[in-house]
Amino acid sequence: MHATPHSSAANQARQASAAHVNIAAYKFITVDDTEALRPRFQAICAELGLKGTILLTPEGINMFLSGPRAAVDNYLAWLRADARFADIEVKESYSEEQSHKRMLVKLKNEIITMRMPLIKPELGRAPSVDARTLKRWLDSGVDDAGKPVVMMETRNAFEVDVGTFNNTLDYRIDKFTEFPAVAAAHKDELAGKTVVTFCTGGIRCEKAAIHMKEIGYDSVYQLDGGILKYFEEVGGAHYTGDCFVFDYRTALNPQLQPTETVQCFVCRAVVTPRQQLAPEYVYEVSCPHCHGSASNT
Repeated sequence: MHATPHSSAANQARQASAAHVNIAAYKFITVDDTEALRPRFQAICAELGLKGTILLTPEGINMFLSGPRAAVDNYLAWLRADARFADIEVKESYSEEQSHKRMLVKLKNEIITMRMPLIKPELGRAPSVDARTLKRWLDSGVDDAGKPVVMMETRNAFEVDVGTFNNTLDYRIDKFTEFPAVAAAHKDELAGKTVVTFCTGGIRCEKAAIHMKEIGYDSVYQLDGGILKYFEEVGGAHYTGDCFVFDYRTALNPQLQPTETVQCFVCRAVVTPRQQLAPEYVYEVSCPHCHGSASNT
């Protein structure tokens, strides 16, 4: 079942009724003072009562935060006072509870691990397509040049199983570092087609699409803002299921609302509402994926 695009009135009503705002944002930009920044981020988030995760890396910042509207707005004003982050773009969703239970500020080598240091999105993005244009392409099956459009997953297999675009290429990767080899192996069979890569919020595709251009894909785009931006702009057209997110909500539907899907407390597998009805699913004990395994004996 496909959701209709959000109206501004519906979004305003959701904002007004929700207790917390959940933001996701990233920016590829050289950051050479991550160690000095870390205590500053820790202090401002503690002061404002925000929960979530911030990754500080030499190649930029990635963050998922949750808190009351005023706290989020104050944090963003503080962040954007740093010229490096002044134009950072933020995606929002809303919930009654904070979407994270603790606050972590981590130092990492990469925003998203690909282990290809020559891929530098800061130096220039691969071509992108916005949500409304992509929907129009999927409606007709071809892009504006008349080439067949093919959607390509960059997410891990367990995320894809929660929901994805219809008729998408899913190579069942277990981690993003596997993507470069997979993309290279299937290049020839996609000749003459326009390939649109996508992920949850757009960050993996910043690297994936650049890599694909560099190895010879002649028509490749990244979905700007990822699945969550697509949901925000056009709803669930051409998409089946929900979108896995890395917080307590587990999955969001095309209305950007939490679903009944959960993660198993023991094995971290995704457990659908139907699977939760199975006798093997016991809260915080087991699920159909791990029942009877060594971890539960």
